[in-house]
Amino acid sequence: MTALLVIIHVIICIVLILAVLLQSGKAADLAGAFGGAGSQTAFGPRGAQTLLGKITTICAILFMVTSLGLWLLSGRTSSVVKNAPAKEVPAATQTQTPTQEQKAQTPPAAAEKTEPKAEEPVKK
Repeated sequence: MTALLVIIHVIICIVLILAVLLQSGKAADLAGAFGGAGSQTAFGPRGAQTLLGKITTICAILFMVTSLGLWLLSGRTSSVVKNAPAKEVPAATQTQTPTQEQKAQTPPAAAEKTEPKAEEPVKK
């Protein structure tokens, strides 16, 4: 289903590109070449839509519909990221808080540092 929709989407894209490139601009006449809008209204005169204009409109609508269809179908497939293995964090950067049992087993740090040292005799 997805492959068929992708093929249709690509064909619509090609037709849309060709239809847009083959159309002439609004100011393609001789007056447009010199910048004269003359008696045109604010948005220019609206004539009957040409065949290329109709093809462009239809292709643009179909392009949006196929884009939304591909988006909806992509959510139903499994992601590559979900299947990737988890990155391991090095042990040196891991910080762990000691549990109650670990706190009871380790002697306090102050008891280790308070060993009496033999004093040297003072020379006079």
